[in-house]
Amino acid sequence: MAHPTYVQATPDPSRFCQCGVFKCPCCSFDTDQRFKFSLHLQNHIKQAVEHNGSFICKCSNNCRPTAHFHCVYCSQTIIRKDQFRHHVSLCSSATKTPIAEVFNPQTVAASDACPAPPPPATPDTPSPSSGLASSVPPPPPPPPPPPPPPPPLQREKKATVMCSHCGIILNRRNLRLHILRRHAPIKSDITARNHLSAHCVDYKNGVFAVSKSFTAPSTPIHVIKRTWGPDQKIKCEMDICRINAECAERSNLRPFECHHIQSLTYCPPSESDTSSLTEDVLDTMVRDKWFGEDKKQKCLARQQEANDVGAKLSCVVTVCGPPSKKYVSVFEGKISYYSRLGRVMVTYDSKNISWHCPCARPRQSCIHKMIAKWHLFETDPTLFRRTRSVEENLTQHFPTEVEGTDQAEQSQYPPEGKNLSRMVQYIFHKKKLPAVLPPDVVKTNNFPEHFIPSETFCTECLEHTPLSEPLLISSKAKILTVTDVIEGISTYSKLCYRCGMVYRYQEWSDGVHNFDDHILLSMYMCHFLRNSLQTHQAVGSAIEVLEKTSGKTYPSKQRILHAYLSFEALSDLTYTYSCVSCGYHPATVVMDLHKKGVFSMPVSSIEEPPQNFDGKVNAKDFWEMVSLEMISRGFVQSPKANPFVVHPSYHNWAPWIGPHTRGSDFVLNTEYKKVHSPYSAVKEAEFDLTEDRLTDELLKLKMEVVRSLCKQCSIDPKGSRMDLVGRLQNEMKNRASYDKVFSQIWGASGGWAVVTCPCAVVYSVKFNIRAESPRDFADLLLSMKHFPNVSLYDFARGLATHTNLRKPETLPFSPYEGRLLEPTEENITLATTGQIKVNLPWLVNKKPVPDKNAHPLTGSSEHYALYDRFHEANSKDVREVLRKLELVPELCGWVNSQCAEQLFSGMKKNNHFLNMMTPSSHVFLMRSILNHYNNYRNLKTLENMKKNLGIGLDIQLNNYGQTVLGMYL
Repeated sequence: MAHPTYVQATPDPSRFCQCGVFKCPCCSFDTDQRFKFSLHLQNHIKQAVEHNGSFICKCSNNCRPTAHFHCVYCSQTIIRKDQFRHHVSLCSSATKTPIAEVFNPQTVAASDACPAPPPPATPDTPSPSSGLASSVPPPPPPPPPPPPPPPPLQREKKATVMCSHCGIILNRRNLRLHILRRHAPIKSDITARNHLSAHCVDYKNGVFAVSKSFTAPSTPIHVIKRTWGPDQKIKCEMDICRINAECAERSNLRPFECHHIQSLTYCPPSESDTSSLTEDVLDTMVRDKWFGEDKKQKCLARQQEANDVGAKLSCVVTVCGPPSKKYVSVFEGKISYYSRLGRVMVTYDSKNISWHCPCARPRQSCIHKMIAKWHLFETDPTLFRRTRSVEENLTQHFPTEVEGTDQAEQSQYPPEGKNLSRMVQYIFHKKKLPAVLPPDVVKTNNFPEHFIPSETFCTECLEHTPLSEPLLISSKAKILTVTDVIEGISTYSKLCYRCGMVYRYQEWSDGVHNFDDHILLSMYMCHFLRNSLQTHQAVGSAIEVLEKTSGKTYPSKQRILHAYLSFEALSDLTYTYSCVSCGYHPATVVMDLHKKGVFSMPVSSIEEPPQNFDGKVNAKDFWEMVSLEMISRGFVQSPKANPFVVHPSYHNWAPWIGPHTRGSDFVLNTEYKKVHSPYSAVKEAEFDLTEDRLTDELLKLKMEVVRSLCKQCSIDPKGSRMDLVGRLQNEMKNRASYDKVFSQIWGASGGWAVVTCPCAVVYSVKFNIRAESPRDFADLLLSMKHFPNVSLYDFARGLATHTNLRKPETLPFSPYEGRLLEPTEENITLATTGQIKVNLPWLVNKKPVPDKNAHPLTGSSEHYALYDRFHEANSKDVREVLRKLELVPELCGWVNSQCAEQLFSGMKKNNHFLNMMTPSSHVFLMRSILNHYNNYRNLKTLENMKKNLGIGLDIQLNNYGQTVLGMYL
């Protein structure tokens, strides 16, 4: 009979009813209601394949693990719908009678009936003449010839091809589908069936709320698309969308739009909503004590502000989230990082009865939450019926023992003096490790037992001088891996008898890094320690975890740390220190000091600079010397015997600035001018600035610490906090008292200063020897090849004044001494009341005709020193209101002025082990950690670009270090 999935267009449900239950022939569904069964069967028919006026439905029974179609002409089952159509059309032309007709119930019933009986036989009486003939049997017929054997079946050889992307061999017919599934761009096109949900928030100004992503849970974000009127604008508030748009513009792909803006094409039509929130509802909320009278007045004032600018005060957004969450878009006239497009998204969770606004902390009230409550109380009062709401509660959330060796083995190793310097220099320049090691080398577990130098001839001698036979250094060396300590390893050296050059094993192809011929680290172990440091875990703590996990005893943790530092020193890393979005020369920088990142250093031991020292230090040579110290620790038993030890000094202590960013290898470090005595007018002014900073920090100390400082400075420790701080401030005019206060606040050294771009990528780092001052950041800025147009600093006035005094012929911060406007009374009044804005359009679009000595990315020669958002009130000078970040629409809300502080919040977790290191180890490891931090952020940005652009082209860097598509280089 026919398969049950072969049905007519309108099948009779009674055919599938047994004992009052309707059973679906295509799946396991059953019901006792005829109407439900009819609807269910019609759903199957909608997805069926039509053939000869009937339908072949997809079978989901247990015939196969996957849903499939049954052929009506043969017993084959096929999964894909398009392949099944093709199969049925071929099978129907080859077979005249389908199985449905062969196994027709009527035909089967007729064939099962008893056959008709044959007619009765009438016996014939043979004649006499035929009796004799019939008695002789006729001869048997000859047997038929055997049939010829069937020809052997010859299957057609399938054409196979190799995928150009992954190299897999597959059927030619499957190549297109394979590429589509495995190698197509991750991003799918925005269509009517595949788009982000959108909702019009303010139809007059073209503000929309769009789902942040396709994956759940998703939150709504704001997008502006206003293509009418004089002030046309298309912008998305997401940082990654802005970065992608800038990259597309640099690649001449100006029509590019992010998937949020593209999805607005399918946004439902908006209705002109003229209704507004009423004051009567506010009176009810005040009477019910949802908030007080003062908050009511604030809500009414914000409503009037929205009406004045023609904006909608609030709107409920229904495009995201579960039903328990309500999103309310609230008007915000002040542009900030949480309201880049003039609106804020407030979230109410009815399940947890909590509120969230990006401008306020948990359990903290704000104007946006109040307006959202007002809106929901008027539109959906049932939310406030049973319980009083509470604010959101989030939970942010040389070794002590060295293997013994014979004296004969130690006769010529390790080298000393000049030979030691030559050997360390050779290893540093000739034995570099690749920045990215091959995976098979990193993950290898098969290590040789003997490590012999690969050199056969001396590289230092001019003549072709062969080296000596391998000389045993130790037969008790150890290879440290993540899971084991492999002992009984032999290491060897070779000697040139002509020049005395010594060689040892220093290859990486065997998957090990040789530190001191007694301790060898596997490459996997080195990467494990690198990632442990990136997650703020000390090397000693990581080794302790391995010891407890594997049950093995590792060598001295301090020695393993030195081994890892030598691995980093030999790694061929470029330390680019630049952002792939902002390029080598950022137009806007954020600067700050991490004052808790210090190292122990006796100030009295700092060597005075030479008389002719001009403040310039060769950064390349300095950091190469630090790397040589890391490597040479594997050859000496104490720092006293190490010729490469780097001690802090004023004339040989350089910051690090990326090779593309700095003007030359010679960078500025003028800390020696901080030495106090005697003072010039400029130095005295600078000293006062430093005292102001110390006074600000004193206010943050605990009362017990302030009283202790007063006792140390022989000051009366009685009185209030302000009394004690005032006394200390007066006493700091004394140099000895100043040093006591400084050492208590900052620690041993002066912390480390950074210059970052708004993407939080570090461009330069300076490890201060003495107290912070604007001089440190002026050194960094003046060492750059191109001076940034905007510098954000918590002491902008001091930075601008100091830099201009150092360069009076060029005045780096100009016009108006780095202020945004001329400090007239009118401008100061307008800026104080927020009635004036200063547009810097060249921050977004480069000037068509660049200025003289202009920045290469903006075309402007203007340079401003502005305050970050949380230090705008630092200065008492009324003119400093013209340095506020909020005065610049191109920066306000779009530049994260706290990115340096956020960097420090993570890096301070490293202080517990970095602050215990020697100065050279501290600065080397800190520079390495920041380099890997930068690489991670850049890699994440590139991955987001490839995911969101969806153009399948290679993304490369242009001459300014910014991302562009490879075809536009």
